[in-house]
Amino acid sequence: MYTLTQIEGGVCAAEGFYANGVHIGLKKDNAKDVAFIYADTPCINATVFTTNKMTAAPIRHFRQKGSFEGNFVLINSKNANAMTGPDGICDIEEVLGALCLAFPQIQHPVMSSTGVIGVRLPKAKIIEGALTFDLSVRDAVAASEAIMTTDTFAKRIAFEVTLENGHSFRIGAMAKGAGMINPAMATMLCFITTDALVEKTVLQELLNECVHTTFNAASVDGDTSTNDTVLVMANGKSGAFEASAFKEALEAMMLFLAREMVRDGEGATKLVTYKVTTALNDDEAEIAAKALSNSLLVKTALFGEDPNWGRIASTVGASGVECDEATLSIWFDEVCVYRKGELLFDSTLEPLAAAVMQKSQFTIHCDLGMGEGSFTAYGCDLGHEYVKINADYRT
Repeated sequence: MYTLTQIEGGVCAAEGFYANGVHIGLKKDNAKDVAFIYADTPCINATVFTTNKMTAAPIRHFRQKGSFEGNFVLINSKNANAMTGPDGICDIEEVLGALCLAFPQIQHPVMSSTGVIGVRLPKAKIIEGALTFDLSVRDAVAASEAIMTTDTFAKRIAFEVTLENGHSFRIGAMAKGAGMINPAMATMLCFITTDALVEKTVLQELLNECVHTTFNAASVDGDTSTNDTVLVMANGKSGAFEASAFKEALEAMMLFLAREMVRDGEGATKLVTYKVTTALNDDEAEIAAKALSNSLLVKTALFGEDPNWGRIASTVGASGVECDEATLSIWFDEVCVYRKGELLFDSTLEPLAAAVMQKSQFTIHCDLGMGEGSFTAYGCDLGHEYVKINADYRT
Protein backbone atom coordinates (compact mmCIF):
# COMPACT_ATOMS: atom_id res chain seq x y z
CA MET A 1 0.00 0.00 0.00
CA TYR A 2 0.98 3.62 -0.35
CA THR A 3 -0.41 7.02 0.56
CA LEU A 4 -0.72 10.21 -1.49
CA THR A 5 -0.58 13.49 0.41
CA GLN A 6 -1.14 16.80 -1.33
CA ILE A 7 1.57 19.27 -0.36
CA GLU A 8 2.71 22.78 -1.23
CA GLY A 9 5.63 23.53 -3.49
CA GLY A 10 4.47 22.90 -7.05
CA VAL A 11 7.45 22.23 -9.32
CA CYS A 12 9.79 22.97 -6.40
CA ALA A 13 8.31 20.30 -4.11
CA ALA A 14 10.64 17.51 -5.25
CA GLU A 15 14.20 17.46 -3.98
CA GLY A 16 16.73 19.24 -6.16
CA PHE A 17 14.36 21.43 -8.20
CA TYR A 18 14.28 25.23 -8.30
CA ALA A 19 12.02 27.66 -10.16
CA ASN A 20 11.04 31.29 -10.37
CA GLY A 21 9.12 33.75 -12.50
CA VAL A 22 10.18 37.32 -13.27
CA HIS A 23 9.06 40.34 -15.25
CA ILE A 24 11.28 41.25 -18.20
CA GLY A 25 8.89 43.52 -20.11
CA LEU A 26 6.87 41.14 -22.29
CA LYS A 27 3.68 41.78 -20.29
CA LYS A 28 2.30 45.06 -19.05
CA ASP A 29 1.98 46.29 -15.47
CA ASN A 30 5.08 44.48 -14.22
CA ALA A 31 3.35 41.11 -14.56
CA LYS A 32 5.69 38.11 -14.50
CA ASP A 33 6.33 36.85 -18.03
CA VAL A 34 9.35 34.52 -18.02
CA ALA A 35 9.94 31.48 -15.83
CA PHE A 36 12.61 28.84 -15.38
CA ILE A 37 12.86 25.38 -13.89
CA TYR A 38 16.34 24.28 -12.80
CA ALA A 39 17.50 20.95 -11.42
CA ASP A 40 20.83 20.72 -9.64
CA THR A 41 21.53 17.38 -11.35
CA PRO A 42 20.75 16.13 -14.88
CA CYS A 43 17.28 14.66 -15.41
CA ILE A 44 15.67 12.05 -17.59
CA ASN A 45 12.46 13.18 -19.23
CA ALA A 46 9.21 12.17 -20.86
CA THR A 47 7.25 14.37 -23.24
CA VAL A 48 4.00 14.67 -25.13
CA PHE A 49 3.63 17.40 -27.74
CA THR A 50 0.89 18.91 -29.88
CA THR A 51 -0.54 17.02 -32.85
CA ASN A 52 -0.85 20.29 -34.78
CA LYS A 53 1.19 20.00 -38.00
CA MET A 54 2.24 23.65 -37.67
CA THR A 55 4.56 22.78 -34.80
CA ALA A 56 6.20 25.71 -33.04
CA ALA A 57 9.96 26.26 -32.97
CA PRO A 58 10.48 25.19 -29.32
CA ILE A 59 9.08 21.73 -30.05
CA ARG A 60 11.06 21.37 -33.28
CA HIS A 61 14.19 22.46 -31.42
CA PHE A 62 13.52 19.93 -28.67
CA ARG A 63 13.04 17.12 -31.18
CA GLN A 64 16.24 18.03 -33.01
CA LYS A 65 18.16 17.41 -29.80
CA GLY A 66 17.09 13.77 -29.97
CA SER A 67 17.41 13.03 -26.26
CA PHE A 68 17.08 15.55 -23.46
CA GLU A 69 18.95 14.80 -20.25
CA GLY A 70 19.35 18.38 -19.22
CA ASN A 71 18.53 20.33 -16.12
CA PHE A 72 17.00 23.61 -17.29
CA VAL A 73 13.80 24.79 -18.97
CA LEU A 74 13.19 28.41 -19.94
CA ILE A 75 9.54 29.37 -20.48
CA ASN A 76 8.29 32.65 -21.92
CA SER A 77 4.75 33.96 -22.34
CA LYS A 78 3.33 36.50 -24.85
CA ASN A 79 5.18 34.99 -27.83
CA ALA A 80 4.64 31.45 -29.18
CA ASN A 81 7.68 31.46 -31.50
CA ALA A 82 5.46 29.59 -33.96
CA MET A 83 5.40 29.94 -37.77
CA THR A 84 8.81 31.62 -37.54
CA GLY A 85 10.69 29.09 -39.71
CA PRO A 86 14.37 28.23 -39.22
CA ASP A 87 14.93 31.65 -37.66
CA GLY A 88 12.74 30.62 -34.75
CA ILE A 89 15.07 27.75 -33.88
CA CYS A 90 18.13 29.98 -34.32
CA ASP A 91 16.59 32.45 -31.90
CA ILE A 92 16.20 29.69 -29.30
CA GLU A 93 19.81 28.61 -29.75
CA GLU A 94 21.00 32.19 -29.26
CA VAL A 95 18.95 32.68 -26.09
CA LEU A 96 19.97 29.35 -24.56
CA GLY A 97 23.59 29.83 -25.60
CA ALA A 98 23.71 33.12 -23.70
CA LEU A 99 22.24 31.40 -20.63
CA CYS A 100 24.83 28.61 -20.73
CA LEU A 101 27.64 31.16 -20.86
CA ALA A 102 26.24 33.02 -17.87
CA PHE A 103 25.37 29.93 -15.83
CA PRO A 104 27.91 27.09 -16.25
CA GLN A 105 25.72 24.78 -14.13
CA ILE A 106 23.06 24.73 -16.86
CA GLN A 107 23.28 21.57 -18.99
CA HIS A 108 21.43 20.88 -22.25
CA PRO A 109 18.70 23.51 -21.72
CA VAL A 110 15.43 23.63 -23.63
CA MET A 111 12.83 26.33 -24.16
CA SER A 112 9.05 26.47 -24.17
CA SER A 113 6.88 29.35 -25.34
CA THR A 114 3.25 30.47 -25.36
CA GLY A 115 1.51 33.49 -26.83
CA VAL A 116 0.97 35.11 -30.22
CA ILE A 117 1.78 33.09 -33.36
CA GLY A 118 3.89 34.48 -36.21
CA VAL A 119 6.16 36.90 -34.35
CA ARG A 120 9.92 36.49 -33.76
CA LEU A 121 11.12 36.18 -30.19
CA PRO A 122 12.34 39.41 -28.57
CA LYS A 123 15.73 37.79 -28.04
CA ALA A 124 17.58 40.72 -26.54
CA LYS A 125 14.87 41.36 -23.97
CA ILE A 126 14.65 37.70 -22.99
CA ILE A 127 18.42 37.34 -22.68
CA GLU A 128 18.74 40.52 -20.65
CA GLY A 129 16.01 39.38 -18.28
CA ALA A 130 17.21 35.79 -18.03
CA LEU A 131 20.69 36.89 -17.02
CA THR A 132 19.18 38.22 -13.78
CA PHE A 133 17.95 34.74 -12.73
CA ASP A 134 18.91 33.40 -9.33
CA LEU A 135 18.99 29.63 -9.75
CA SER A 136 18.89 29.08 -5.98
CA VAL A 137 15.32 30.41 -5.72
CA ARG A 138 12.37 28.09 -5.09
CA ASP A 139 9.28 30.12 -5.94
CA ALA A 140 6.75 27.83 -7.59
CA VAL A 141 4.04 30.46 -7.25
CA ALA A 142 5.95 33.06 -9.25
CA ALA A 143 6.89 30.49 -11.90
CA SER A 144 3.28 29.38 -12.36
CA GLU A 145 2.14 33.00 -12.67
CA ALA A 146 4.79 33.87 -15.25
CA ILE A 147 3.62 31.26 -17.78
CA MET A 148 0.00 32.49 -17.80
CA THR A 149 -1.50 34.10 -20.91
CA THR A 150 -5.29 34.54 -20.81
CA ASP A 151 -5.44 32.42 -17.66
CA THR A 152 -7.21 34.13 -14.78
CA PHE A 153 -5.44 32.08 -12.11
CA ALA A 154 -2.24 30.08 -11.79
CA LYS A 155 -2.38 26.28 -11.82
CA ARG A 156 -0.05 24.15 -9.72
CA ILE A 157 -0.16 21.06 -7.51
CA ALA A 158 2.20 18.66 -5.73
CA PHE A 159 2.05 15.30 -3.94
CA GLU A 160 4.24 13.37 -1.57
CA VAL A 161 3.92 9.62 -2.10
CA THR A 162 4.82 7.39 0.84
CA LEU A 163 5.39 3.73 0.01
CA GLU A 164 4.69 0.71 2.22
CA ASN A 165 8.39 0.40 3.10
CA GLY A 166 8.40 3.95 4.44
CA HIS A 167 10.37 5.42 1.55
CA SER A 168 8.82 8.35 -0.29
CA PHE A 169 9.12 10.50 -3.37
CA ARG A 170 7.59 13.79 -4.45
CA ILE A 171 6.02 14.97 -7.67
CA GLY A 172 4.93 18.52 -8.50
CA ALA A 173 3.56 20.40 -11.49
CA MET A 174 2.49 23.71 -12.94
CA ALA A 175 0.44 24.33 -16.05
CA LYS A 176 -1.13 27.08 -18.11
CA GLY A 177 -4.12 26.98 -20.38
CA ALA A 178 -7.48 28.69 -20.79
CA GLY A 179 -8.22 28.99 -24.51
CA MET A 180 -7.37 27.29 -27.80
CA ILE A 181 -7.81 24.06 -25.87
CA ASN A 182 -8.76 20.79 -27.51
CA PRO A 183 -7.63 17.30 -26.60
CA ALA A 184 -4.73 16.71 -28.92
CA MET A 185 -3.40 18.23 -26.65
CA ALA A 186 -4.64 21.60 -25.57
CA THR A 187 -3.13 25.10 -25.82
CA MET A 188 -1.37 24.22 -22.77
CA LEU A 189 2.01 23.92 -21.22
CA CYS A 190 2.54 21.56 -18.31
CA PHE A 191 5.80 20.99 -16.48
CA ILE A 192 6.15 18.15 -14.00
CA THR A 193 9.12 17.52 -11.72
CA THR A 194 9.81 14.48 -9.57
CA ASP A 195 12.60 12.99 -7.48
CA ALA A 196 11.27 9.46 -8.07
CA LEU A 197 13.85 6.96 -9.28
CA VAL A 198 12.07 5.97 -12.49
CA GLU A 199 13.43 4.58 -15.75
CA LYS A 200 12.98 6.73 -18.85
CA THR A 201 10.97 4.15 -20.80
CA VAL A 202 8.65 3.57 -17.85
CA LEU A 203 8.22 7.31 -17.34
CA GLN A 204 7.21 7.80 -20.98
CA GLU A 205 4.77 4.87 -20.87
CA LEU A 206 3.07 6.18 -17.74
CA LEU A 207 2.83 9.71 -19.14
CA ASN A 208 1.25 8.45 -22.36
CA GLU A 209 -1.34 6.49 -20.41
CA CYS A 210 -2.23 9.39 -18.13
CA VAL A 211 -2.49 11.98 -20.92
CA HIS A 212 -5.29 10.03 -22.58
CA THR A 213 -7.74 10.36 -19.68
CA THR A 214 -6.69 13.83 -18.49
CA PHE A 215 -5.37 16.52 -20.84
CA ASN A 216 -6.62 14.71 -23.93
CA ALA A 217 -10.08 14.50 -22.39
CA ALA A 218 -10.34 18.27 -21.87
CA SER A 219 -11.74 20.83 -24.30
CA VAL A 220 -12.57 24.53 -24.10
CA ASP A 221 -13.09 25.51 -27.73
CA GLY A 222 -12.11 22.64 -30.02
CA ASP A 223 -8.89 24.26 -31.28
CA THR A 224 -5.45 22.68 -31.00
CA SER A 225 -2.41 24.89 -30.52
CA THR A 226 1.03 24.88 -32.13
CA ASN A 227 2.92 24.77 -28.82
CA ASP A 228 1.22 22.20 -26.57
CA THR A 229 3.74 20.51 -24.31
CA VAL A 230 3.81 18.20 -21.34
CA LEU A 231 7.33 17.74 -20.00
CA VAL A 232 8.22 15.49 -17.05
CA MET A 233 11.67 15.82 -15.48
CA ALA A 234 12.92 13.14 -13.07
CA ASN A 235 16.21 13.33 -11.16
CA GLY A 236 15.92 10.13 -9.08
CA LYS A 237 17.17 11.84 -5.91
CA SER A 238 14.68 10.16 -3.57
CA GLY A 239 15.86 6.69 -4.55
CA ALA A 240 12.22 5.58 -4.31
CA PHE A 241 9.70 4.42 -6.90
CA GLU A 242 6.69 2.19 -7.29
CA ALA A 243 4.91 2.17 -10.64
CA SER A 244 1.28 2.01 -9.50
CA ALA A 245 1.81 4.68 -6.86
CA PHE A 246 3.59 6.95 -9.31
CA LYS A 247 0.89 6.50 -11.93
CA GLU A 248 -1.90 7.28 -9.46
CA ALA A 249 -0.13 10.46 -8.36
CA LEU A 250 0.67 11.50 -11.93
CA GLU A 251 -2.88 10.88 -13.17
CA ALA A 252 -4.46 12.66 -10.20
CA MET A 253 -2.20 15.65 -10.72
CA MET A 254 -2.81 15.86 -14.46
CA LEU A 255 -6.58 15.43 -14.07
CA PHE A 256 -6.65 18.25 -11.51
CA LEU A 257 -4.74 20.53 -13.90
CA ALA A 258 -6.87 19.54 -16.90
CA ARG A 259 -10.06 20.33 -15.03
CA GLU A 260 -8.59 23.62 -13.81
CA MET A 261 -7.85 24.59 -17.41
CA VAL A 262 -11.43 23.89 -18.43
CA ARG A 263 -12.75 25.73 -15.36
CA ASP A 264 -10.59 28.67 -16.38
CA GLY A 265 -11.71 28.50 -20.03
CA GLU A 266 -11.82 31.95 -21.55
CA GLY A 267 -15.07 33.48 -20.35
CA ALA A 268 -16.27 30.12 -18.98
CA THR A 269 -18.81 29.95 -16.17
CA LYS A 270 -19.35 26.16 -16.11
CA LEU A 271 -17.10 23.13 -15.71
CA VAL A 272 -19.02 20.18 -17.14
CA THR A 273 -18.15 16.50 -16.92
CA TYR A 274 -19.44 14.45 -19.86
CA LYS A 275 -19.79 10.84 -18.81
CA VAL A 276 -20.66 8.34 -21.54
CA THR A 277 -21.39 4.75 -20.47
CA THR A 278 -22.61 1.50 -22.06
CA ALA A 279 -21.30 2.53 -25.46
CA LEU A 280 -20.46 -0.22 -27.94
CA ASN A 281 -16.83 0.02 -26.79
CA ASP A 282 -14.44 2.47 -25.12
CA ASP A 283 -13.45 4.07 -28.43
CA GLU A 284 -17.07 4.88 -29.28
CA ALA A 285 -17.65 6.23 -25.78
CA GLU A 286 -14.67 8.53 -26.24
CA ILE A 287 -15.97 9.77 -29.60
CA ALA A 288 -19.37 10.61 -28.13
CA ALA A 289 -17.98 12.25 -24.99
CA LYS A 290 -15.60 14.44 -26.96
CA ALA A 291 -18.33 15.37 -29.43
CA LEU A 292 -20.35 16.67 -26.49
CA SER A 293 -17.44 18.61 -25.02
CA ASN A 294 -16.75 20.28 -28.38
CA SER A 295 -20.30 21.00 -29.57
CA LEU A 296 -20.97 24.72 -29.97
CA LEU A 297 -24.71 24.16 -29.61
CA VAL A 298 -24.18 22.33 -26.34
CA LYS A 299 -21.73 24.97 -25.11
CA THR A 300 -24.10 27.84 -25.80
CA ALA A 301 -26.97 26.00 -24.09
CA LEU A 302 -24.73 25.62 -21.05
CA PHE A 303 -23.98 29.34 -21.10
CA GLY A 304 -27.69 30.13 -21.26
CA GLU A 305 -28.39 27.57 -18.50
CA ASP A 306 -30.94 25.96 -20.79
CA PRO A 307 -31.53 22.24 -20.00
CA ASN A 308 -31.90 21.49 -23.70
CA TRP A 309 -31.43 17.72 -23.54
CA GLY A 310 -32.34 17.46 -27.23
CA ARG A 311 -28.99 19.02 -28.14
CA ILE A 312 -27.27 16.33 -26.08
CA ALA A 313 -29.12 13.54 -27.87
CA SER A 314 -28.55 15.12 -31.28
CA THR A 315 -24.83 15.53 -30.70
CA VAL A 316 -24.44 11.91 -29.63
CA GLY A 317 -26.30 10.80 -32.76
CA ALA A 318 -24.24 13.06 -35.01
CA SER A 319 -20.97 11.73 -33.59
CA GLY A 320 -21.42 8.56 -35.62
CA VAL A 321 -21.36 6.07 -32.76
CA GLU A 322 -23.84 3.23 -32.43
CA CYS A 323 -26.85 4.59 -30.57
CA ASP A 324 -30.64 4.47 -30.56
CA GLU A 325 -33.29 6.65 -28.94
CA ALA A 326 -34.90 3.48 -27.58
CA THR A 327 -31.81 2.64 -25.48
CA LEU A 328 -30.48 6.14 -24.68
CA SER A 329 -30.84 7.72 -21.23
CA ILE A 330 -29.65 11.20 -20.24
CA TRP A 331 -29.01 12.69 -16.79
CA PHE A 332 -28.12 16.17 -15.63
CA ASP A 333 -26.41 15.19 -12.37
CA GLU A 334 -29.03 12.97 -10.70
CA VAL A 335 -31.94 14.33 -12.73
CA CYS A 336 -32.90 11.89 -15.51
CA VAL A 337 -34.37 13.96 -18.35
CA TYR A 338 -34.78 11.17 -20.90
CA ARG A 339 -35.02 7.42 -20.38
CA LYS A 340 -34.99 4.87 -23.21
CA GLY A 341 -37.56 6.55 -25.40
CA GLU A 342 -39.64 7.90 -22.51
CA LEU A 343 -40.21 11.66 -22.55
CA LEU A 344 -39.75 12.72 -18.93
CA PHE A 345 -39.33 16.45 -19.48
CA ASP A 346 -42.42 18.11 -18.05
CA SER A 347 -43.26 21.17 -15.94
CA THR A 348 -42.16 19.35 -12.79
CA LEU A 349 -38.85 18.05 -14.12
CA GLU A 350 -37.70 21.11 -16.08
CA PRO A 351 -37.08 23.31 -12.99
CA LEU A 352 -34.99 20.50 -11.46
CA ALA A 353 -32.87 20.23 -14.60
CA ALA A 354 -32.59 24.02 -14.82
CA ALA A 355 -31.31 24.12 -11.23
CA VAL A 356 -28.51 21.74 -12.18
CA MET A 357 -27.60 23.94 -15.15
CA GLN A 358 -27.20 26.90 -12.82
CA LYS A 359 -24.39 25.20 -10.91
CA SER A 360 -20.76 26.05 -11.66
CA GLN A 361 -19.91 22.35 -11.92
CA PHE A 362 -22.11 19.40 -12.87
CA THR A 363 -22.20 16.16 -14.88
CA ILE A 364 -24.07 15.26 -18.05
CA HIS A 365 -24.34 11.48 -18.24
CA CYS A 366 -25.36 9.62 -21.39
CA ASP A 367 -26.11 5.90 -21.06
CA LEU A 368 -26.17 4.55 -24.62
CA GLY A 369 -27.34 1.02 -23.84
CA MET A 370 -25.14 -0.49 -26.54
CA GLY A 371 -22.32 -2.31 -24.76
CA GLU A 372 -19.72 -1.90 -22.02
CA GLY A 373 -17.68 1.05 -23.27
CA SER A 374 -17.15 4.17 -21.19
CA PHE A 375 -15.22 7.43 -21.29
CA THR A 376 -15.31 10.74 -19.43
CA ALA A 377 -14.51 14.10 -21.04
CA TYR A 378 -14.46 17.62 -19.64
CA GLY A 379 -15.73 20.84 -21.17
CA CYS A 380 -17.17 24.26 -20.47
CA ASP A 381 -19.69 26.75 -21.77
CA LEU A 382 -19.06 29.36 -24.46
CA GLY A 383 -20.24 32.92 -24.12
CA HIS A 384 -19.68 36.58 -24.92
CA GLU A 385 -16.38 36.89 -23.05
CA TYR A 386 -14.71 34.17 -25.12
CA VAL A 387 -15.53 36.08 -28.31
CA LYS A 388 -14.31 39.34 -26.80
CA ILE A 389 -10.97 37.84 -25.66
CA ASN A 390 -10.20 36.14 -28.95
CA ALA A 391 -11.45 38.92 -31.23
CA ASP A 392 -8.56 41.17 -30.17
CA TYR A 393 -6.05 38.67 -28.76
CA ARG A 394 -3.05 40.21 -30.53
CA THR A 395 -3.78 43.66 -29.14
